[in-house]
Amino acid sequence: MANDNDSDNGNDEEEERSYVAALDTAARLLGMRLERFLEPGRGEPANGADFKRLATVHTFGDAWPRTDVLDTRTRALVSVTIAATLGTLEPLRGQLRIALNNGVTPEEIVETFIHIEAYAGAARAFDGYQVALQVFEEADKARKT
Repeated sequence: MANDNDSDNGNDEEEERSYVAALDTAARLLGMRLERFLEPGRGEPANGADFKRLATVHTFGDAWPRTDVLDTRTRALVSVTIAATLGTLEPLRGQLRIALNNGVTPEEIVETFIHIEAYAGAARAFDGYQVALQVFEEADKARKT
């Protein structure tokens, strides 16, 4: 008969495998590792690591791999749209990188911003588009090196 510690260890191992798989998915999508962004911040409470782990596993372990109905390119454009519409500019930067790393063209992203402007407003679209311009420049520099 297994004791509680044995079942906890099995669960811990599965949780760790899920976390590592999510980090690998994030790296594939983003073209870079996330670990440096997940380090504890100055003054961050210990349970901050739990939040980051849960968010990483849910996002990159549960949502992004669901490509049976929506492919990665479509998910990337949806994610760019959501981040731009919400005005979450730093997450938008990551979503733009994911889009470009997964076959979305800069022209498709511009068309997405045209649509965002029509439905979410010019101010919100222009704010997000400034981030897109920075990511386009970053991607262009990376291609040339």
